[in-house]
Amino acid sequence: MRTGFGLIGLLLALALVAVLVKKQMGATRVAVPPAVQGLPAPAAGAASTVRAQSQQVQQQVKQQMDALMQQPRTLPED
Repeated sequence: MRTGFGLIGLLLALALVAVLVKKQMGATRVAVPPAVQGLPAPAAGAASTVRAQSQQVQQQVKQQMDALMQQPRTLPED
């Protein structure tokens, strides 16, 4: 009898967790436009694929690193 109540309690807890996980996963699927998130909206000619966006970000980082590498280093006066 005690085992039966334990099993029923375990199944109820599992069902509750499953319902909460399903509810949480449904909430994360809502797509919010970038303008609502505080980010600038993409231009009409902006890259639309993930691969193109990734390449664009990589190119921007490379350009920034090249610009930083061109700046002279300051040496301590020792």
